[in-house]
Amino acid sequence: METEPEPRARLFLIEDDAAFARALRRSFERRGYEVCISQDAEGVRALLAEGTPDFAVVDLKLAGGSGLECVKTLHAHDPATRIVVLTGFASIATAVEAIKLGACHYLAKPANTDDIEAAFGRAEGDVSIPVSMRPTSLKNLEWERIHETLAETDFNISETARRLGMHRRTLARKLEKKRVPDA
Repeated sequence: METEPEPRARLFLIEDDAAFARALRRSFERRGYEVCISQDAEGVRALLAEGTPDFAVVDLKLAGGSGLECVKTLHAHDPATRIVVLTGFASIATAVEAIKLGACHYLAKPANTDDIEAAFGRAEGDVSIPVSMRPTSLKNLEWERIHETLAETDFNISETARRLGMHRRTLARKLEKKRVPDA
């Protein structure tokens, strides 16, 4: 008597860095996941039309905007989806916002498949995490404020620009820039 194969866990990977997305995809597929990749919020909506993920990995800084919008969309679709946010822009403000919007965990890049899988399984915080004494740069503070306001305005670029007192095109350019890591 033949048994049905176990269904594979479905993972959505929302990442605009194609090389990093390919590497993560291969690693998760070797671990038995069915991986679907998107580069932006529109792609997430298209993937959700085809099915619901068990897990999601979302890059916070996407080429066309904020990964927080993707977190919100995924969580609204199915609150049971375990969402981990990855970012090279680690900050308290964006971590808090990601958790408020439905992420189960938040990891600073570089993170590997082991780190991400461990984060999927964590339901509680870790009190042993060391507190960083490194001051936040002015550029990171600006970036945090922009993303905080984006979330407050439900990702409306025009309203965010108005609240921040900047031209809409200036805000769009800032969202498209690649961050230079702190020294």
